[in-house]
Amino acid sequence: MIKNFELKTRPKPALNTAPVKKKGKNWFSRLNAWLHLWPSIVSGLIVVFVCLTGTIIVYCDEILDFTAAESKFVEVGEKRATASQIVEAIHKKDPKLRLSQVVFFNDPKRSVRVRAFHDDSKRLNFIYINPYTAEVLKVDYTGHFFYVTAHLHSNLLNRQFGGWIVLVSTVIFLLSCITGLILWWPKRWTKKTRQDSFTVKWKAKFKRLNYDLHNVYGFYSLLLCFILSATGIIIFFHSLGDVLIKSFGGSDEHIDVVLPAYDEHKSSLDYAQYAYQALAENPHKKNASIWVYNLNELGAYVFQMGVSGLKSTENLDMEIFDRYTGEKLTVETPYIVHEKVENYVWQLHMGQWWGQFGKLSTFLAGIIATSLPITGFLIWWGRRKKKKKIAG
Repeated sequence: MIKNFELKTRPKPALNTAPVKKKGKNWFSRLNAWLHLWPSIVSGLIVVFVCLTGTIIVYCDEILDFTAAESKFVEVGEKRATASQIVEAIHKKDPKLRLSQVVFFNDPKRSVRVRAFHDDSKRLNFIYINPYTAEVLKVDYTGHFFYVTAHLHSNLLNRQFGGWIVLVSTVIFLLSCITGLILWWPKRWTKKTRQDSFTVKWKAKFKRLNYDLHNVYGFYSLLLCFILSATGIIIFFHSLGDVLIKSFGGSDEHIDVVLPAYDEHKSSLDYAQYAYQALAENPHKKNASIWVYNLNELGAYVFQMGVSGLKSTENLDMEIFDRYTGEKLTVETPYIVHEKVENYVWQLHMGQWWGQFGKLSTFLAGIIATSLPITGFLIWWGRRKKKKKIAG
Protein backbone atom coordinates (compact mmCIF):
# COMPACT_ATOMS: atom_id res chain seq x y z
CA MET A 1 0.00 0.00 0.00
CA ILE A 2 1.43 3.38 -1.11
CA LYS A 3 1.01 6.18 1.38
CA ASN A 4 1.39 9.97 1.01
CA PHE A 5 1.77 9.80 -2.75
CA GLU A 6 2.76 13.20 -4.19
CA LEU A 7 3.22 14.42 -7.73
CA LYS A 8 6.87 15.05 -8.50
CA THR A 9 6.06 17.64 -11.16
CA ARG A 10 3.69 20.54 -10.97
CA PRO A 11 1.04 20.89 -13.69
CA LYS A 12 1.93 23.48 -16.33
CA PRO A 13 -0.21 26.63 -16.37
CA ALA A 14 -2.73 26.89 -19.19
CA LEU A 15 -1.58 28.93 -22.17
CA ASN A 16 -5.02 30.23 -22.93
CA THR A 17 -5.34 32.52 -19.94
CA ALA A 18 -3.51 35.67 -18.94
CA PRO A 19 -0.75 35.05 -16.35
CA VAL A 20 -2.03 35.21 -12.79
CA LYS A 21 -0.96 38.24 -10.85
CA LYS A 22 1.86 37.29 -8.50
CA LYS A 23 1.44 37.78 -4.75
CA GLY A 24 3.92 38.87 -2.19
CA LYS A 25 5.43 41.73 -4.18
CA ASN A 26 7.59 44.33 -2.52
CA TRP A 27 6.50 47.95 -2.06
CA PHE A 28 8.25 49.14 -5.23
CA SER A 29 6.51 46.54 -7.40
CA ARG A 30 3.13 47.38 -5.85
CA LEU A 31 3.71 51.12 -6.36
CA ASN A 32 4.84 50.57 -9.94
CA ALA A 33 1.78 48.42 -10.68
CA TRP A 34 -0.52 51.06 -9.14
CA LEU A 35 1.12 53.87 -11.16
CA HIS A 36 0.75 51.82 -14.33
CA LEU A 37 -2.91 50.96 -13.73
CA TRP A 38 -4.93 53.73 -12.11
CA PRO A 39 -3.65 56.91 -13.81
CA SER A 40 -3.96 55.04 -17.13
CA ILE A 41 -7.58 54.09 -16.42
CA VAL A 42 -8.45 57.69 -15.51
CA SER A 43 -6.85 59.10 -18.67
CA GLY A 44 -7.60 56.13 -20.93
CA LEU A 45 -10.25 57.69 -23.19
CA ILE A 46 -8.22 60.86 -23.76
CA VAL A 47 -5.08 58.84 -24.53
CA VAL A 48 -6.99 56.73 -27.06
CA PHE A 49 -8.34 59.87 -28.73
CA VAL A 50 -4.98 61.68 -28.78
CA CYS A 51 -3.13 58.63 -30.14
CA LEU A 52 -5.80 57.98 -32.78
CA THR A 53 -5.81 61.57 -34.07
CA GLY A 54 -2.00 61.60 -34.05
CA THR A 55 -1.92 58.39 -36.07
CA ILE A 56 -4.30 59.85 -38.65
CA ILE A 57 -1.96 62.82 -39.21
CA VAL A 58 1.17 60.74 -39.92
CA TYR A 59 0.46 60.29 -43.63
CA CYS A 60 -1.15 63.71 -44.17
CA ASP A 61 1.56 64.88 -46.58
CA GLU A 62 1.19 61.81 -48.79
CA ILE A 63 -2.59 62.17 -48.79
CA LEU A 64 -2.34 65.86 -49.71
CA ASP A 65 -0.04 64.93 -52.59
CA PHE A 66 -2.57 62.34 -53.72
CA THR A 67 -5.56 64.69 -53.58
CA ALA A 68 -3.63 67.33 -55.55
CA ALA A 69 -3.82 64.83 -58.45
CA GLU A 70 -2.86 66.22 -61.87
CA SER A 71 -2.57 69.79 -60.54
CA LYS A 72 0.86 68.90 -59.15
CA PHE A 73 2.40 68.88 -62.62
CA VAL A 74 2.60 71.40 -65.46
CA GLU A 75 4.25 71.78 -68.83
CA VAL A 76 7.62 73.51 -68.57
CA GLY A 77 7.49 77.10 -69.83
CA GLU A 78 10.12 79.63 -70.83
CA LYS A 79 9.78 82.17 -68.03
CA ARG A 80 8.65 81.74 -64.44
CA ALA A 81 5.97 83.92 -62.90
CA THR A 82 6.91 86.37 -60.17
CA ALA A 83 5.68 86.08 -56.59
CA SER A 84 3.44 89.13 -57.06
CA GLN A 85 1.82 87.51 -60.12
CA ILE A 86 1.14 84.35 -58.10
CA VAL A 87 -0.39 86.34 -55.23
CA GLU A 88 -2.45 88.42 -57.64
CA ALA A 89 -3.82 85.28 -59.35
CA ILE A 90 -4.86 83.80 -56.00
CA HIS A 91 -6.60 87.00 -54.86
CA LYS A 92 -8.32 87.22 -58.22
CA LYS A 93 -9.65 83.71 -57.58
CA ASP A 94 -10.78 84.67 -54.10
CA PRO A 95 -9.70 87.94 -52.42
CA LYS A 96 -10.42 86.50 -48.97
CA LEU A 97 -7.68 83.88 -49.20
CA ARG A 98 -4.91 84.83 -46.76
CA LEU A 99 -1.54 83.31 -47.70
CA SER A 100 0.66 81.76 -45.05
CA GLN A 101 3.28 79.68 -46.93
CA VAL A 102 4.57 79.31 -50.49
CA VAL A 103 6.50 76.20 -51.60
CA PHE A 104 8.67 76.20 -54.75
CA PHE A 105 9.94 72.90 -56.17
CA ASN A 106 13.25 71.95 -57.76
CA ASP A 107 11.43 69.80 -60.33
CA PRO A 108 10.60 72.22 -63.20
CA LYS A 109 7.41 70.24 -63.88
CA ARG A 110 6.03 70.75 -60.38
CA SER A 111 3.45 73.44 -59.63
CA VAL A 112 3.89 75.96 -56.83
CA ARG A 113 2.00 74.98 -53.65
CA VAL A 114 0.47 77.75 -51.55
CA ARG A 115 -1.02 77.33 -48.09
CA ALA A 116 -3.81 79.82 -47.35
CA PHE A 117 -6.66 80.37 -44.87
CA HIS A 118 -10.01 81.77 -45.89
CA ASP A 119 -11.04 84.85 -43.92
CA ASP A 120 -14.73 83.87 -43.75
CA SER A 121 -14.74 80.09 -43.43
CA LYS A 122 -11.37 79.95 -41.58
CA ARG A 123 -10.71 76.88 -43.68
CA LEU A 124 -7.19 75.82 -44.64
CA ASN A 125 -6.63 75.50 -48.38
CA PHE A 126 -3.76 74.19 -50.46
CA ILE A 127 -3.62 76.06 -53.76
CA TYR A 128 -1.66 74.79 -56.75
CA ILE A 129 -0.32 77.40 -59.18
CA ASN A 130 1.33 77.06 -62.57
CA PRO A 131 4.82 78.52 -61.95
CA TYR A 132 5.06 79.79 -65.54
CA THR A 133 1.59 81.26 -66.20
CA ALA A 134 0.48 81.94 -62.58
CA GLU A 135 -2.77 80.10 -63.38
CA VAL A 136 -4.63 78.69 -60.38
CA LEU A 137 -4.83 74.97 -61.10
CA LYS A 138 -6.67 73.76 -58.03
CA VAL A 139 -7.88 74.85 -54.62
CA ASP A 140 -7.78 71.75 -52.40
CA TYR A 141 -9.67 71.75 -49.10
CA THR A 142 -8.35 68.36 -47.91
CA GLY A 143 -5.73 70.05 -45.76
CA HIS A 144 -8.41 71.51 -43.50
CA PHE A 145 -9.34 68.02 -42.28
CA PHE A 146 -5.75 67.48 -41.10
CA TYR A 147 -5.63 71.02 -39.69
CA VAL A 148 -8.69 70.29 -37.52
CA THR A 149 -7.40 66.82 -36.62
CA ALA A 150 -4.06 68.32 -35.55
CA HIS A 151 -5.84 70.76 -33.22
CA LEU A 152 -8.04 67.98 -31.84
CA HIS A 153 -4.83 66.06 -31.20
CA SER A 154 -3.04 68.93 -29.46
CA ASN A 155 -5.80 70.70 -27.51
CA LEU A 156 -9.25 69.15 -28.24
CA LEU A 157 -10.07 72.39 -30.13
CA ASN A 158 -9.70 74.31 -26.86
CA ARG A 159 -6.30 75.98 -26.83
CA GLN A 160 -5.98 76.47 -23.06
CA PHE A 161 -8.15 74.03 -21.11
CA GLY A 162 -8.01 71.28 -23.75
CA GLY A 163 -4.26 71.69 -24.11
CA TRP A 164 -3.74 71.00 -20.40
CA ILE A 165 -5.99 67.93 -20.52
CA VAL A 166 -3.95 66.53 -23.40
CA LEU A 167 -0.70 67.41 -21.61
CA VAL A 168 -1.67 65.62 -18.37
CA SER A 169 -2.82 62.57 -20.35
CA THR A 170 0.46 62.58 -22.29
CA VAL A 171 2.50 62.74 -19.09
CA ILE A 172 0.48 59.78 -17.74
CA PHE A 173 1.11 57.89 -20.98
CA LEU A 174 4.85 58.60 -20.67
CA LEU A 175 4.72 57.30 -17.10
CA SER A 176 2.90 54.18 -18.34
CA CYS A 177 5.73 53.52 -20.81
CA ILE A 178 8.27 53.50 -17.96
CA THR A 179 6.16 51.51 -15.49
CA GLY A 180 5.07 49.16 -18.29
CA LEU A 181 8.69 48.30 -19.10
CA ILE A 182 9.30 47.49 -15.43
CA LEU A 183 6.22 45.24 -15.36
CA TRP A 184 7.22 43.58 -18.63
CA TRP A 185 10.79 42.83 -17.55
CA PRO A 186 11.05 39.13 -16.53
CA LYS A 187 12.65 38.28 -13.19
CA ARG A 188 14.51 35.42 -14.86
CA TRP A 189 15.44 35.11 -18.52
CA THR A 190 14.48 31.57 -19.47
CA LYS A 191 13.28 30.04 -22.72
CA LYS A 192 9.67 30.35 -21.54
CA THR A 193 9.94 33.97 -20.35
CA ARG A 194 11.58 34.96 -23.62
CA GLN A 195 8.79 33.31 -25.55
CA ASP A 196 6.10 34.95 -23.39
CA SER A 197 7.76 38.37 -23.56
CA PHE A 198 8.45 38.55 -27.30
CA THR A 199 5.77 36.50 -29.05
CA VAL A 200 1.98 36.70 -29.33
CA LYS A 201 0.06 33.44 -28.98
CA TRP A 202 -2.41 34.00 -31.79
CA LYS A 203 -4.24 30.68 -31.24
CA ALA A 204 -4.85 31.33 -27.55
CA LYS A 205 -8.23 32.30 -26.10
CA PHE A 206 -9.26 35.94 -25.98
CA LYS A 207 -7.92 36.73 -22.49
CA ARG A 208 -4.46 35.43 -23.27
CA LEU A 209 -4.41 36.98 -26.73
CA ASN A 210 -5.46 40.36 -25.33
CA TYR A 211 -2.74 40.11 -22.66
CA ASP A 212 -0.09 39.35 -25.28
CA LEU A 213 -1.23 42.20 -27.53
CA HIS A 214 -0.82 44.58 -24.59
CA ASN A 215 2.39 43.12 -23.21
CA VAL A 216 4.34 42.15 -26.33
CA TYR A 217 3.33 44.90 -28.75
CA GLY A 218 3.57 47.40 -25.92
CA PHE A 219 7.24 46.46 -25.60
CA TYR A 220 7.94 46.63 -29.35
CA SER A 221 6.42 50.11 -29.62
CA LEU A 222 7.88 51.35 -26.33
CA LEU A 223 10.75 53.46 -27.69
CA LEU A 224 8.62 55.28 -30.27
CA CYS A 225 5.76 55.75 -27.79
CA PHE A 226 8.26 57.29 -25.37
CA ILE A 227 9.64 59.60 -28.10
CA LEU A 228 6.17 60.65 -29.30
CA SER A 229 4.95 61.48 -25.80
CA ALA A 230 8.22 63.21 -24.79
CA THR A 231 8.28 65.39 -27.93
CA GLY A 232 4.62 66.26 -27.37
CA ILE A 233 5.47 67.49 -23.87
CA ILE A 234 8.45 69.47 -25.21
CA ILE A 235 6.26 71.11 -27.86
CA PHE A 236 3.74 72.15 -25.19
CA PHE A 237 6.35 73.51 -22.76
CA HIS A 238 8.50 75.99 -24.68
CA SER A 239 10.89 76.20 -21.72
CA LEU A 240 11.71 72.50 -22.10
CA GLY A 241 12.33 73.11 -25.79
CA ASP A 242 14.69 75.95 -24.90
CA VAL A 243 16.65 73.68 -22.55
CA LEU A 244 16.96 71.06 -25.31
CA ILE A 245 18.02 73.66 -27.87
CA LYS A 246 20.68 75.04 -25.51
CA SER A 247 22.03 71.55 -24.85
CA PHE A 248 22.78 71.27 -28.59
CA GLY A 249 24.49 74.67 -28.65
CA GLY A 250 21.52 76.63 -29.94
CA SER A 251 20.57 80.21 -29.20
CA ASP A 252 17.85 81.32 -26.79
CA GLU A 253 16.05 83.18 -29.56
CA HIS A 254 14.74 82.55 -33.05
CA ILE A 255 16.66 83.57 -36.14
CA ASP A 256 14.38 86.60 -36.67
CA VAL A 257 16.18 88.66 -34.02
CA VAL A 258 19.43 88.83 -36.02
CA LEU A 259 17.86 89.49 -39.43
CA PRO A 260 17.42 92.99 -40.96
CA ALA A 261 14.24 94.82 -39.99
CA TYR A 262 11.45 95.52 -42.45
CA ASP A 263 11.67 98.96 -44.07
CA GLU A 264 8.49 100.20 -45.72
CA HIS A 265 10.42 102.92 -47.55
CA LYS A 266 12.46 100.39 -49.54
CA SER A 267 11.28 98.35 -52.51
CA SER A 268 11.28 94.58 -52.03
CA LEU A 269 12.67 92.27 -54.69
CA ASP A 270 10.74 89.29 -56.05
CA TYR A 271 11.13 86.40 -53.57
CA ALA A 272 10.25 83.79 -56.21
CA GLN A 273 13.49 84.41 -58.09
CA TYR A 274 15.50 83.90 -54.90
CA ALA A 275 13.60 80.69 -54.14
CA TYR A 276 14.68 79.31 -57.50
CA GLN A 277 18.21 80.60 -56.95
CA ALA A 278 18.34 78.74 -53.63
CA LEU A 279 17.04 75.58 -55.32
CA ALA A 280 19.62 75.87 -58.12
CA GLU A 281 22.37 76.09 -55.50
CA ASN A 282 20.90 73.10 -53.63
CA PRO A 283 19.93 70.60 -56.36
CA HIS A 284 19.59 67.77 -53.82
CA LYS A 285 16.78 69.61 -51.99
CA LYS A 286 13.23 68.83 -53.09
CA ASN A 287 11.73 72.24 -52.40
CA ALA A 288 12.16 75.68 -50.86
CA SER A 289 9.40 77.06 -48.67
CA ILE A 290 8.89 80.55 -47.31
CA TRP A 291 6.43 81.70 -44.66
CA VAL A 292 4.68 84.81 -45.97
CA TYR A 293 2.11 85.52 -43.25
CA ASN A 294 4.74 87.63 -41.43
CA LEU A 295 6.62 88.82 -44.51
CA ASN A 296 6.21 92.48 -43.55
CA GLU A 297 8.06 91.97 -40.28
CA LEU A 298 11.47 91.08 -41.73
CA GLY A 299 13.89 92.69 -44.13
CA ALA A 300 14.98 89.26 -45.34
CA TYR A 301 13.61 86.25 -47.19
CA VAL A 302 14.13 83.03 -45.20
CA PHE A 303 13.80 79.82 -47.22
CA GLN A 304 13.54 76.41 -45.58
CA MET A 305 15.22 73.91 -47.87
CA GLY A 306 14.28 70.22 -47.80
CA VAL A 307 10.96 68.38 -47.96
CA SER A 308 8.26 70.68 -46.66
CA GLY A 309 5.52 68.97 -44.64
CA LEU A 310 2.46 70.09 -42.71
CA LYS A 311 4.43 70.92 -39.53
CA SER A 312 8.12 70.29 -40.26
CA THR A 313 10.75 70.13 -42.98
CA GLU A 314 12.72 66.96 -43.63
CA ASN A 315 16.52 67.43 -44.03
CA LEU A 316 16.21 71.11 -43.14
CA ASP A 317 18.75 73.66 -44.32
CA MET A 318 18.26 77.40 -44.68
CA GLU A 319 18.99 79.99 -47.34
CA ILE A 320 18.55 83.69 -46.43
CA PHE A 321 18.54 86.74 -48.72
CA ASP A 322 18.28 90.46 -48.06
CA ARG A 323 14.89 91.36 -49.54
CA TYR A 324 16.07 94.80 -50.73
CA THR A 325 19.50 94.01 -52.20
CA GLY A 326 19.31 90.27 -52.91
CA GLU A 327 22.53 89.73 -50.98
CA LYS A 328 22.87 86.30 -49.41
CA LEU A 329 23.00 86.59 -45.64
CA THR A 330 24.89 84.39 -43.21
CA VAL A 331 23.67 83.88 -39.67
CA GLU A 332 25.64 82.72 -36.64
CA THR A 333 25.48 78.96 -36.07
CA PRO A 334 23.58 79.02 -32.72
CA TYR A 335 20.55 80.63 -34.42
CA ILE A 336 20.56 78.00 -37.18
CA VAL A 337 20.87 75.26 -34.52
CA HIS A 338 17.83 76.72 -32.75
CA GLU A 339 15.70 76.36 -35.90
CA LYS A 340 17.03 72.89 -36.74
CA VAL A 341 16.53 71.42 -33.24
CA GLU A 342 13.02 72.86 -33.00
CA ASN A 343 12.25 71.46 -36.45
CA TYR A 344 13.68 68.05 -35.54
CA VAL A 345 11.45 67.81 -32.47
CA TRP A 346 8.49 68.27 -34.82
CA GLN A 347 9.96 65.70 -37.22
CA LEU A 348 10.18 63.12 -34.44
CA HIS A 349 6.65 63.90 -33.35
CA MET A 350 5.22 63.73 -36.88
CA GLY A 351 7.21 60.66 -37.99
CA GLN A 352 9.14 62.64 -40.61
CA TRP A 353 12.54 61.58 -39.30
CA TRP A 354 13.68 58.89 -41.77
CA GLY A 355 11.61 59.04 -44.92
CA GLN A 356 8.95 56.37 -45.37
CA PHE A 357 10.56 54.09 -42.79
CA GLY A 358 10.07 56.76 -40.12
CA LYS A 359 6.48 57.35 -41.22
CA LEU A 360 5.57 53.64 -41.23
CA SER A 361 7.23 53.06 -37.85
CA THR A 362 5.39 56.03 -36.33
CA PHE A 363 2.09 54.96 -37.89
CA LEU A 364 2.37 51.42 -36.49
CA ALA A 365 3.45 52.74 -33.09
CA GLY A 366 0.43 55.06 -33.15
CA ILE A 367 -1.94 52.15 -33.81
CA ILE A 368 -0.42 50.16 -30.95
CA ALA A 369 -0.48 53.19 -28.64
CA THR A 370 -4.17 53.68 -29.45
CA SER A 371 -4.87 50.05 -28.52
CA LEU A 372 -2.86 49.92 -25.27
CA PRO A 373 -5.42 51.67 -23.00
CA ILE A 374 -8.12 49.39 -24.44
CA THR A 375 -6.24 46.11 -24.00
CA GLY A 376 -5.00 47.27 -20.60
CA PHE A 377 -8.54 48.05 -19.46
CA LEU A 378 -9.74 44.62 -20.61
CA ILE A 379 -6.96 42.91 -18.62
CA TRP A 380 -7.95 44.87 -15.49
CA TRP A 381 -11.67 44.25 -16.03
CA GLY A 382 -11.13 40.50 -16.48
CA ARG A 383 -9.14 40.25 -13.26
CA ARG A 384 -11.70 42.38 -11.43
CA LYS A 385 -14.54 40.05 -12.46
CA LYS A 386 -12.47 37.03 -11.44
CA LYS A 387 -11.85 38.54 -7.98
CA LYS A 388 -15.61 39.14 -7.57
CA LYS A 389 -16.36 35.51 -8.41
CA ILE A 390 -13.77 34.26 -5.92
CA ALA A 391 -15.11 36.63 -3.24
CA GLY A 392 -18.68 35.44 -3.96
